[in-house]
Amino acid sequence: MVKFSKELEAQLIPEWKEAFVNYWQLKKQVKKIKLSRKPKQEALLDHEFGLSMLHPIRSFAHRISNKLFNSSSDASTEIIQVRSKSMEDGNEEVYETELVQLFSEEDEVRVFFERLDEELNKVNQFYRTKESEFLERGEILNKQLEILVDLKQILHERRRKTDSGILSRSWSSSTPRNSDFNYDSQSEQTETPTSETSQTEEIIAALEKNGVNFINAASRTKTKKGKPKLALRIDIPATTPTRTISAVTSMLWEDLVNNPKKEGSGDFVSKKKIQCAEKMIRGAFVELYKGLGLLKTYSSLNMVAFTKILKKFDKVSNQQASASYLKVVKRSHFISSDKVVRLMDDVESIFTKHFASNDRKKAMKFLRPQQQKESHMVTFFVGLFTGCFVSLFSVYAILAHLAGIFKPNVERSYVETVYPVFSVFALLSLHLFMYGCNLFMWKGTRINYNFIFEFQPNTSLKYRDAFLICTTFMTSVVGAMVIHLLLRASGFSPSHVDAIPGILLIIFLALLICPFDIFYRPTRYCFIRVIRNIICSPFYKVLMVDFFMADQLTSQIPLLRHMESTACYFLAGSFRTHRYETCNSGRLYRELAYVISFLPYYWRAMQCARRWFDESDLNHLANMGKYVSAMVAAGARLTYARQEDHLWFGIVLFTSLFATIYQLYWDFVKDWGLLNSKSKNKWLRDDLILKNKSIYYISIALNVILRVAWVETVMRFRFTMVESRMLDFFLASLEVIRRGHWNFYRLENEHLNNVGKFRAVKTVPLPFREADSDG
Repeated sequence: MVKFSKELEAQLIPEWKEAFVNYWQLKKQVKKIKLSRKPKQEALLDHEFGLSMLHPIRSFAHRISNKLFNSSSDASTEIIQVRSKSMEDGNEEVYETELVQLFSEEDEVRVFFERLDEELNKVNQFYRTKESEFLERGEILNKQLEILVDLKQILHERRRKTDSGILSRSWSSSTPRNSDFNYDSQSEQTETPTSETSQTEEIIAALEKNGVNFINAASRTKTKKGKPKLALRIDIPATTPTRTISAVTSMLWEDLVNNPKKEGSGDFVSKKKIQCAEKMIRGAFVELYKGLGLLKTYSSLNMVAFTKILKKFDKVSNQQASASYLKVVKRSHFISSDKVVRLMDDVESIFTKHFASNDRKKAMKFLRPQQQKESHMVTFFVGLFTGCFVSLFSVYAILAHLAGIFKPNVERSYVETVYPVFSVFALLSLHLFMYGCNLFMWKGTRINYNFIFEFQPNTSLKYRDAFLICTTFMTSVVGAMVIHLLLRASGFSPSHVDAIPGILLIIFLALLICPFDIFYRPTRYCFIRVIRNIICSPFYKVLMVDFFMADQLTSQIPLLRHMESTACYFLAGSFRTHRYETCNSGRLYRELAYVISFLPYYWRAMQCARRWFDESDLNHLANMGKYVSAMVAAGARLTYARQEDHLWFGIVLFTSLFATIYQLYWDFVKDWGLLNSKSKNKWLRDDLILKNKSIYYISIALNVILRVAWVETVMRFRFTMVESRMLDFFLASLEVIRRGHWNFYRLENEHLNNVGKFRAVKTVPLPFREADSDG
């Protein structure tokens, strides 16, 4: 049977951990009470031994008397008395416990009940705060939904009348006008409200039902007191390139010309805007329902915690205090209030009616998504493919040694054509392995990575799935490498055999975009969507998963370089002619090297610029400077590799040192939240998830060492081509390992920030707002 303390640790909401009953501290206090009773029990041991023969009879008589007289004398047997008093605002109650009977270990018992009162008051206060937040959010969403329904009705009526007017005009034009048919153009315009004035009047009439007056933003009228009337806008976030360009041009137009374009009602009530508003409100209802469910779980877990700890106290003290105190707990607000349950029922009915076409089953798929159960088959295949990979790699190492593939100046074709493709898969697999390790650590330390990345719980990747993809990749790649060597040894044409890596690349690209629901389609499409957002920076709104993935790409520049050379070799047909200078020299090659080395840093810098534009936080501009300095350092190192002189050596040294110090500062202070001189944990932070503090110091040192791996590029060691390739692959692997190591602490810091703000539910922006509310 699992202990309740472990069960509570597994089920509590990580972001609200500090607001839960401190069950572990209360357990320690109960243990102190137990220890304080031991000396007195040992002193009376001899006396009790002399009366041990009479003990069964006396205990039986005591139980009988309790049954006979306890029901009529409850007041006289109470050992504690819990009193509640209202605070000055009258909205909160504070509970205080007094000991009615004298305990043999009175001091420890008094401390126990004082702490128990503190925990009860803490739970009540937190519950009230969150309950009021969710109730307020529910009222706002109801008002937003009412406006949405009115606007949808207006759009529907306008389309119906417009269609009827078109039919009427077409029928009239095909009918001869004589004395029997009097055509009145004015009446047609009245019956078909396509003019801007009639549309505006309809909108105003509908919105006034909700206490809002819609007026044209360019000509705001004022009330008698001189204050502008409330104006309503559909505020759609600039999450796509079209909306972003529109928002930027609109802002520049208003700033430069000072003549904001009129928000005509025809543009205001459009089908596209209504659909976007409906999607936002639907998402807000889903998040509200999720938050209400978490608050309900919070209430039930705390109730069980109070029950368990009071039972432990009764067992240790040989008293019956739990009944009296549990009555108070059940009367407290976090148990007695039913507002959360009623609001959950309301949200279910509203969502079913407006967003699921009265289909409750469909509505529950949105409100209560089912998480996928972990399959033992995944674990089995991870072990199977791991064994296959080890066996095939051993076979490959033996064949490569026998064939002399890696001997100097023996097989240049292999290093030039085959190595780049296989190194792409190797680096990608290593990154997947590190990500699987991250998932394993995040789950073990209760870091809510699904909430941080905004992943769907029912389709998010588990650590076993990441390991399965990684081992499948590597088994396939090493298997292809073995087949490639066997075919070369069998005398097949090199121009045909060297096409195997390209075929393997095409197969994996086809699997990535495969439309069928196989091979983790939600994860594959999520990956493609995130890559699209990164490439199109800064036109897409930047989410956590977007800039997290962009940071991964900054550590995979060697992989991108290999992809470029692979594409060149296979598109130019160099694998057939073995003319390697086509892709290793020339102006285009040099320019592509600069572009590929700059691109990940450029994307990340543009994301920082977009976040600054959206949030007006100067820290994002400072973060952008870090990536600009990395671009300058990368460009200087590339130039120095082609033009060796003392001037460029000094430039490389200065730019690389500056970029490294910048990056290290940002890693430790901003991304990891460490190096706090005022922290209670020396040079760390106040809150640490890992219990062993030395791990953090080791991680700081390791990050510094791996950050300065660029020194190898300026030392000018003399290697053969094969050795140089192997060294590049080794350094690229170290950078991937450093990034995987960075990932854990980056998300740990993000999680602790959410915990500090008790943020367990995403706040979805709402479409309708007052035009004057932004000042």
